[in-house]
Amino acid sequence: MKRFMVWAIALVFLFCTSAIAAPAKEAAAPAAPAAKAEPAKAEKKDVKAEKKVAADKKAAEKKVAADKKAADKKVAADKKAADKKVAADKKAADKKAAADKKAAEKKVAADKKAADKKAAAPAAPAAPVKK
Repeated sequence: MKRFMVWAIALVFLFCTSAIAAPAKEAAAPAAPAAKAEPAKAEKKDVKAEKKVAADKKAAEKKVAADKKAADKKVAADKKAADKKVAADKKAADKKAAADKKAAEKKVAADKKAADKKAAAPAAPAAPVKK
């Protein structure tokens, strides 16, 4: 197990030192070819940046459209719910008004019947008054 760890550490050390040494070799190369490649790289970066800006703009427009659509749906649903509530309230009010009217008519009929019954009843003879 110890030998395995020693070999693993040695391999990591070799890998790290070769990675550090590689950039130093590239820096020692002449600067002229890098200068020629610079404009091409800059153009590629500009094209990539433009594409990214265009993609971001398109995504933002898409998000705005989706948000607007969602807001319109919500407004329509709220309006529909409000209309439904108004209709239910009107129906309940009409039902209550009809019940109240029916109850009032029933009471009037009962009062009239009681009055007719009282009027139709023979008058009770007055009790003689003692002197």
